[in-house]
Amino acid sequence: MHKITTSDLPSRRKFLKQTSLLTAGLSLYLTTAQSTATGISPTIAASVEAPVKAAFADGDISPEIGMESPGNYGKGYHKTFHDPCKVRVSAFQSGENKALVIGFDALAIYQPWVDEIKEGIGKRYAISKDEIMISASHSHSSGPTAMVMPGQYDHANPFIQDLAYKQSSCADPKYLANTKKTTIETALKALEGLEDVEIGIGSGNEEKVSFNRRFFMKNGRTYTHPGQLNPEISKVAGPIDPEVGVVGAWSKDGKCIGCIVNFACHSTTNPGGISANWVYYMEQTIKGAMGKDCVVVFLQGASGDVTQVNNRNPYKNRSGEEWARFVGANVGAEAVKTLLSIPRGIHFPINSTRAFIDIKRRIPSKENVEKSLAMVKKSPDEVGKTDWVFAKETVMLDSWVKQKPSHNVEIQTIQLGPLVLVSNPAEFFCELGLKIKAKSQFPFTFPVSMANDCVGYVPTLEAFSSNGGGYETRLTSYSNLGITAGNQIVDQSIKLIKRLTPGSIPHFEKAPPFKGEPWNYGNVPPQIQ
Repeated sequence: MHKITTSDLPSRRKFLKQTSLLTAGLSLYLTTAQSTATGISPTIAASVEAPVKAAFADGDISPEIGMESPGNYGKGYHKTFHDPCKVRVSAFQSGENKALVIGFDALAIYQPWVDEIKEGIGKRYAISKDEIMISASHSHSSGPTAMVMPGQYDHANPFIQDLAYKQSSCADPKYLANTKKTTIETALKALEGLEDVEIGIGSGNEEKVSFNRRFFMKNGRTYTHPGQLNPEISKVAGPIDPEVGVVGAWSKDGKCIGCIVNFACHSTTNPGGISANWVYYMEQTIKGAMGKDCVVVFLQGASGDVTQVNNRNPYKNRSGEEWARFVGANVGAEAVKTLLSIPRGIHFPINSTRAFIDIKRRIPSKENVEKSLAMVKKSPDEVGKTDWVFAKETVMLDSWVKQKPSHNVEIQTIQLGPLVLVSNPAEFFCELGLKIKAKSQFPFTFPVSMANDCVGYVPTLEAFSSNGGGYETRLTSYSNLGITAGNQIVDQSIKLIKRLTPGSIPHFEKAPPFKGEPWNYGNVPPQIQ
């Protein structure tokens, strides 16, 4: 059983207390907070008696065969189809306050495309950007929404444009346009279908499918994926987060219309071809128990250093479809157990806030750029593929950072009663997500990564020390924020959370006092003959 081991993380007692609260209903005080890029306005109170409404919808955003397959620093193309990629939408309303939570089966999503989607929804429905959270599942078998964006390097010279557009993974303008259209239509379908519901919130525990991929080595350094059973491994360098966070909604006739699932594990099982990755099997497991019309919205947790790969497994690791099924079905089964265990309520506060932090990028040195430029002018076979790829990324970053030396990083919270979703746009290291949970006053705190934008990896400060390392710490055009970005995001997340007042956690109705006689079939004496 894989356990949290890092000493400065929240205590196991605190963690178990958080994950064992399998009941969450919803009532009390309704608030809304609006924010701008420079701050957050005071909370606004609203009626406590407004019943909760909800709706769920999903739409097909599967890429075409032949489109780029993201998830690497070079080109790759889809050749086969396994299962549909989806945009998954959950909508909530209480009184005038709304929340729209959208999950993409996608590697990553970027500004300003995200704002175009939010604005497109807002033009046709009265909902603000603050009330919309959009997150990517980080599926490495999805459509081309990342890495180099259309026009990103139009400012650069022809050589760098060639590196960016012809030798790097690129988003597809046609796919982005179609996905935006489908997302807006699906979101409006959910918003226009809001109905009275009962809501339940809870969490389970799944420790068999996710593993931290970073290890302290005997040489004093930290390696990412050092190799299964490498004898030079000293100990694991970070924790996992086994909490399976769940929000469920039931219609008046008792039908589960949809759920949100939050879990921290890279979507890199790659069952073969176009796919939602292990999320597909999670969805199938939940639908099998809760009904085929139950829409499943997945929100990726703080999984920047957590994958399905067990580098210490004494047996051969799974692969492909078997691995995707194992991860997805186990997470889905835990979500089902939670959904079947939680009581439901009809009143809860909905609240949303967001803020922005301007974080400077790490700038490659002049010497590093010159060395990289010399390398990238040679062939990958001549200098080595890995060295060539990082050299290419350094040259591209040097060009990009001159255009955008810092990044306006969005942090967002959406409150649903005793739950707060707190998002950031990073491949956020697990330890950082657990720190947010430990400092939150909410019974349920679900970190959501890869949300509203993408800034690449955000490791812990320790990962950049002399004992650190791993490719998450390397400078690339994809991943380059300052080394204190993780702590800055944690601090800002807590500031936003502290402005909120958790909703209450109700309990099941108590059984009536015993009256009358025992069951007459059960109180009979034994009979031998």
